[in-house]
Amino acid sequence: MGSSSKNIEQAQERCYLEWMSLQSQRIPDLKQLLAQRQSDSDKDHDKKLRELTEMIIGDFKDYAGKRSNLAHRHRCSSNYYAPSWNTPLENALIWMGGCRPSSFFRLVYALCGSQTEIRVTQFLPNIDGYDSSGGGGGASLSDLSAEQLAKINVLHVKIIDEEEKMTKKISSLQEDAADIPIATVAYEMEHVGEHNMVVDQALDKQEEAMARLLTEADTLRVDTLAKIVEILSPLQAADFLLAGKKLHLSMHEWGTMRDRRRRDCMVDAEADARGEEVK
Repeated sequence: MGSSSKNIEQAQERCYLEWMSLQSQRIPDLKQLLAQRQSDSDKDHDKKLRELTEMIIGDFKDYAGKRSNLAHRHRCSSNYYAPSWNTPLENALIWMGGCRPSSFFRLVYALCGSQTEIRVTQFLPNIDGYDSSGGGGGASLSDLSAEQLAKINVLHVKIIDEEEKMTKKISSLQEDAADIPIATVAYEMEHVGEHNMVVDQALDKQEEAMARLLTEADTLRVDTLAKIVEILSPLQAADFLLAGKKLHLSMHEWGTMRDRRRRDCMVDAEADARGEEVK
């Protein structure tokens, strides 16, 4: 069982690494299309953007399906709730094996506000040919209409409600670990942590329940992303997806750099301690 679990964990990590690699590949695709707006007709450009955004949503859906399959195999869903392939920073921010779907809305609001500021600061240089839809993503999200914002706000409230329902489910599942039979077996056994069939069966049920919740959470993430993209124009959707991918990849790199700094600080502290002993 141990070897099988290890193989499953390796498969889960490979799936994650392939997903991260695919996200990296999509970034230049998005940038290239965003930069081509001036050379293509609006109709042709919008069609290309829609095709790419649909492909990206499909990528996310496929990844969620692979995760669900791997989570249900050999009852190894708990790996996704604190992945060994994540940095501690990422695991500290994780919700149900990934990001909160409501964070997508915060990204929209953040980009909308920041890009409006960009547009204001670029107003005077506009005489030099500034294009608000330029290759870096542009200020397309600052063009959200009142109707679009209203739809996004309504959807945001619904998604937060769904998140709260799911959070209650995982909270109940976590509390079960301190209930019968796990708690009573732990109390009554002579040697701490010894194998027990009753406990194994109870924990297997927990893993199965966690796998179902992971699938439910991933479905909510995919559906939320797709619904936001439906509200946005093709240009806005590409801009939004580009920002999301860069944020996800950047958080992983920032977490890795922080881990490296922490390790260096620990080494320095040990060196300082040895120096004090010598004195």
